[in-house]
Amino acid sequence: FTSITCCLWGDTSLSYEKESFIIPRCLLLVFFSKLMRPDDSNLAGNVHGGIILKMIEEAGCIIGTRHCNVQNGDRCLAALVRVEKTEFLSPMFIGEVAHVTAEITFTSKHSLEVQVKVIGENVLTGAKKLASKAALWYVPCSLKNVEKIMEVPPIKYASAEQEEEGRKRYEAQKMERMETKARIEEAVAPPANPEQHTVGFSQSSLIHLVGPSDCTLHDYVHGGATMKLMDEVAGIVAARHCNTNIVTASVDAINFHRKIKKGCVLTVTGRLTFISNKSMEIEVMVDASSMVEAEMRKYRAVTAFFTYISLDKDNKPLPVPSLKIESEDEQRRFDEGKARYLQNKAKRLSNNQGQQ
Repeated sequence: FTSITCCLWGDTSLSYEKESFIIPRCLLLVFFSKLMRPDDSNLAGNVHGGIILKMIEEAGCIIGTRHCNVQNGDRCLAALVRVEKTEFLSPMFIGEVAHVTAEITFTSKHSLEVQVKVIGENVLTGAKKLASKAALWYVPCSLKNVEKIMEVPPIKYASAEQEEEGRKRYEAQKMERMETKARIEEAVAPPANPEQHTVGFSQSSLIHLVGPSDCTLHDYVHGGATMKLMDEVAGIVAARHCNTNIVTASVDAINFHRKIKKGCVLTVTGRLTFISNKSMEIEVMVDASSMVEAEMRKYRAVTAFFTYISLDKDNKPLPVPSLKIESEDEQRRFDEGKARYLQNKAKRLSNNQGQQ
């Protein structure tokens, strides 16, 4: 079963000033539930991270689109431009119910931040767990002209400090997106007979033709559909390297550099960049090319780093085989991945200390 609910609470009055108005921060919250079925999981019964990512994006798109259409002017659709670090805190299994909630936490003139949480429920025992959480950034695109970015209605914050924290997150993600665009590099094809546990041995690609079911009202690909493909490729890379059951542990920021139109052919490529004792970082790149517009060259549409862990039959983490480095570029990417790993580890320790 699947249910979708829109909840309203708090100060439901809108303060109008001519044609501008402020939306109370907690006016709208999107909530829906979905039963995890066998086709949502891998062979071991763990729900694919891509399924969770798709649900997270759908919730963000719903609340973002609903919020941006409360004002006068062109009707618009919230388009995903970035997903901040997504954490998969507890695995979900077949038969459990995913409860997804989304809330708008910051708005700038042309973008909005949505915080999403996924709660997993065992319907037999009633036990619940926080399965995943993520922050997403959207921009509203006009339905009349997809290149026209609409203004976002402001929200009402609980305090000035809360607004300032949101502004800091906005500036940080904006800078990181620009840095990511500057360091885009091509995916090199692996050698013909790569050695086991090398980058080339596990590197994988998936080819996908974008159809109507993948697209929004604009005929551009849903961010969630793209993320699901990315997770599938990352999972293949991780499984080839470990030859065990694997699950998504987290996703570093997913950056959507350019829109992908219906009819495009996607090449989704994943390769290992860094390995710690019990985790693997996998870089995933999405390139798009048009089948009908000959003048449109292949372009880099989306990039991200996925982190996977290897599990035994009791879903306990296993050590990961070390990665054999074969070139200077692979060593550079390994060192960059190690820096990200240590930075994320320091953040987790800091957050845990702050909660104690």
